[in-house]
Amino acid sequence: MFNALRAKKLDRRSLLRGLGAAVALPALDAMVPALSRAAAAPCRMAFLYVPNGIMMQQWLPAGAVGESALPAQLPRITSALEHFRNDVLLLGGLTQNGGRALGDGAGDHGRAGANYLTCVHPKKTSGRDMQVGVSVDQVAARHYQGKTRFASLELSCEEGVQGGSCDNGYSCAYSNSISWRTPSTPNPSEVSPRALFERLFGVAEADSDPARRARQRQYEQSILDLVRNDARRLAGALGGADKRKLDEYLTSIREVEQRIQSAERNRAVPPASAAPPPASVPTSLADHAHLMIDLLTLAFLTDSTRVATLMFSLEQSPRAYPEIGIPEAHHGLTHHQGDPDKIAKVVEINCYHMAQFAYLLNKWKATPDGDGMLLDHVMVTYGGGLSDGNTHNHADLPLVLAGRGCGRLKPGRLVRYAKETPMANLFLAMLDRMNVPVDSLGDSTGRLNLLSL
Repeated sequence: MFNALRAKKLDRRSLLRGLGAAVALPALDAMVPALSRAAAAPCRMAFLYVPNGIMMQQWLPAGAVGESALPAQLPRITSALEHFRNDVLLLGGLTQNGGRALGDGAGDHGRAGANYLTCVHPKKTSGRDMQVGVSVDQVAARHYQGKTRFASLELSCEEGVQGGSCDNGYSCAYSNSISWRTPSTPNPSEVSPRALFERLFGVAEADSDPARRARQRQYEQSILDLVRNDARRLAGALGGADKRKLDEYLTSIREVEQRIQSAERNRAVPPASAAPPPASVPTSLADHAHLMIDLLTLAFLTDSTRVATLMFSLEQSPRAYPEIGIPEAHHGLTHHQGDPDKIAKVVEINCYHMAQFAYLLNKWKATPDGDGMLLDHVMVTYGGGLSDGNTHNHADLPLVLAGRGCGRLKPGRLVRYAKETPMANLFLAMLDRMNVPVDSLGDSTGRLNLLSL
């Protein structure tokens, strides 16, 4: 496949192929002319979601409307970002009005999830007649349709259902999906690291023979075994820098694969009352989130997609966190009614979630990508559709915007906007920086300012 590589530029969509596998390649110098290396690093966007609200008193530093430098010491929950203070924007004052009741009564969790990226108040229904809006990630995905293998990736660390009522007459799909392909069609999230791995590396797509696919899934077999010959041919035609980059990339694939295999071998036995999770899902959120983040990293590096969402957990999540000493359900704790013990546990869960975001930032800040690092070419948000979970407040939402967006963001600051500034204004500004032409989104009133140089 790669015999003629020295005579012509390597195609950006080249794949390592083998029996039932197709491994996409990262950006290599051989793929672009020497004077156009920056073209190998497209701009990407990702949206990370945490449910049930945040203890906001320990989230954002005090300050007036406008921009300011980040203080020397951040509050407890955002303190994990101190190592990345030059890589993040802390934004305050943003609101999702569509998450409020607006005459529909209870159902704040369903509205929070469905409204978060659509910025549209969802229709209250538990049937098939759902109606909300097209989410910002899918607006971008439509623009990049056909330019990448996957228009977008929708990921989660907690499995949910799409049917029935989950929140006072709101469909479960509203709580469990932040990505909406059409106003009535949610994008279910992938929870299984194994399924995501096979989707990215072509195992499920490239081979429909059940017997061969069964062999490919054997715990100790590597997908790299299937493409070894193609990889050797390619390496023999590459320069020194590209050889090292290819070796590091293949090593990272194998390392993720081994962690998936370990999760499958050491799968915890769930209680008799609980449905078993997919076989490759680790017990702890940290292990699960790290696998999904590492797989998303590979997807971005290979330009398999430029748009992604990742839910660390679902709205109204009953998930407990025994790995950090909290056996109670997250959602129940957020209705603390001033109980200091419950508040302390919610803070610990908030910090635990933030630690997973810090893992992503650390990973992307250390991952070479084109003419810089991956974090230079990404815009990634971290936040949720509720601020105070105890009162179900949809105003002054928690929001971190990280990355440099291919030089189109100026991180390292705290920016407070006027109260009731629509979150949709931020999403329009992000779409502008992705060169996605859109006039409006949901309840937008314009573009958010103070984000750029």
